[in-house]
Amino acid sequence: MQGFDAANPPFDRLTHEEIEQLTAALDIGYFSPGEVIIRRGLTCDLLHVIIKGAIEVRDGNALHAVLGPKDSFDSQAVVHGAAGEDFAAVEETLCYLIPGKLVLNLIRRNAAFGAFFYADVSRKLDAFAEQRKAEGVESVLRARVRDARHGGAVYVDGATTIREAGHRMRNHDINSLFVNDGQRVGVVTGMNLSKAVVLRGLSLDTPVREVCHFDIVSVDADDFIFEALLLMTKHDKRRLAIRSGGHYAGFLEDIDILGLFAGNSQLIPGRIDRARSIDDLAEAVHDIQAQVERLHRQGMKIGIIAEITSDLNRRLFRKLFEMVAPPSIRYNSCLLLMGSEGRGEQTVRTDQDNALLLADEVPPGDLTQFREDFSSALERFGFPPCPGNVMVRNPVWSQTVESFVRQLKSWVFSRDPEAAMNLAIFFDAAAVAGVPDLVLRAKQALVGLMQGETALLSHFAHLIETFTTPNLGVLSTIMASVGVGPDEIDLKRAGIFPIVHGVRTMAIDKGILENATATRIAALVGAGSLEPKFGQELTSALQVFMEFRLRSQLRALHKQTMTAESVVRLEEITTVDRDILRDALRVVRQFRELIRNRYHLEAF
Repeated sequence: MQGFDAANPPFDRLTHEEIEQLTAALDIGYFSPGEVIIRRGLTCDLLHVIIKGAIEVRDGNALHAVLGPKDSFDSQAVVHGAAGEDFAAVEETLCYLIPGKLVLNLIRRNAAFGAFFYADVSRKLDAFAEQRKAEGVESVLRARVRDARHGGAVYVDGATTIREAGHRMRNHDINSLFVNDGQRVGVVTGMNLSKAVVLRGLSLDTPVREVCHFDIVSVDADDFIFEALLLMTKHDKRRLAIRSGGHYAGFLEDIDILGLFAGNSQLIPGRIDRARSIDDLAEAVHDIQAQVERLHRQGMKIGIIAEITSDLNRRLFRKLFEMVAPPSIRYNSCLLLMGSEGRGEQTVRTDQDNALLLADEVPPGDLTQFREDFSSALERFGFPPCPGNVMVRNPVWSQTVESFVRQLKSWVFSRDPEAAMNLAIFFDAAAVAGVPDLVLRAKQALVGLMQGETALLSHFAHLIETFTTPNLGVLSTIMASVGVGPDEIDLKRAGIFPIVHGVRTMAIDKGILENATATRIAALVGAGSLEPKFGQELTSALQVFMEFRLRSQLRALHKQTMTAESVVRLEEITTVDRDILRDALRVVRQFRELIRNRYHLEAF
């Protein structure tokens, strides 16, 4: 049919003969405004390509997308048996109509064309994030004042001098004090003190009762945040006193409320930097975890949550290192984080994955003491020991860089799967404290041993076969094949690990030293090792699995158990969730096939 754009993806992947076959079978359909073209849950034997007009994609009342000219829909209804959403015309719309049987035939014959129909998950993931963002704002407004992080109550007597009050504020790292003056209670702020001295010329020995104010505006700890906002607006206040149990318990400031909306990631680094003890750092760990939950509630995309959390965790580890490392280690080593922490993909804290590379030998007593102090502090923070003992406490993971490079070489030439896993863990290492050149030296040595070595890479890549990816039957069948029960799916085994390790293998092969999986994928696309479209879909699929895993982890935390922190259960997810998981699993299956073919895994 004349006018059909064969350069429009995914049709640009078809051969000239296939394009002729397709155009010969085309028809054109007209749809009036408001007409539902495909209903959710139903099959469709036509693939639609919009010529003119617009199509709304909805799940109930939720608008997921608006499609325009050259967009196609609904591949899921044609290829996978049932539409995941409703598709309705917004205005008068014309579409090319492609017979579903022809589409299925072309998919079977042309792998590049078929990849399009098994991999597009980005739009749905974005739609979910936008939906949760709206819910998150509402949940913040309905939060209680006690849920906000706020400063504690510090009292001084009315006779306290301005100088003394300033020192109390500095020592407690606060900007407001309660003032007891006989039967009255007042409030004095740092700004009050500054104005009294600079603008009014008062002496530093002036009693603080002379500069404080007694018209306290307060809110109860059980009041809603929106009520606090209204009070701040009404009285033109940046802070409110908090009442609890008949007394003042602290101050709620506007920045505390901002922290509930935007997260308090901008405040946590300061708390980490000011920490003077292990106890202080333990409080910061709690803040980081609360931040993850808050950002997720507000609809922040999983990649951004992981990036923020990783930055905060690295600050935490760096501060702990500075606290417990003696000078012989602090200035002569590099502290590494590995696994998802090293890749910057960690959200909820799990077990320890860390190491220490030394430039030279250090006093044995210093090293022994550091190993114990560092690992024990992390356990206290809630990071349990690594089941595989990949942690500073293990001498294998805390030695000189020279001896560690020899260790890497022995792992490379070993046929032991555990050795291959150790290599995988190390390749994700990120330097967080000390001398970063040490980890770069070790990584370059590893890449030098493996890059271009087909047999070594094949053995390394074979780890991708550790866990099976499910077939594409009904969801209950999918879950039964990879989960711990007939109605469960292990997200890490089924999705995250195959993507992460397959990309890791390709990165070593190409000498790419980036850490984050998404950054490695982008580098592989730039190197021509992955098609741009598939690279985008692979990244989106990883984000899907990370998103559902975080949901599972947060549920497990609330139940005070992490025994099934990567498992999603059938009864806990919606129909749309299942559709997304199917799409993401299809991406994994296609990627595994790519890795199998590229590294000849059929030989194993």
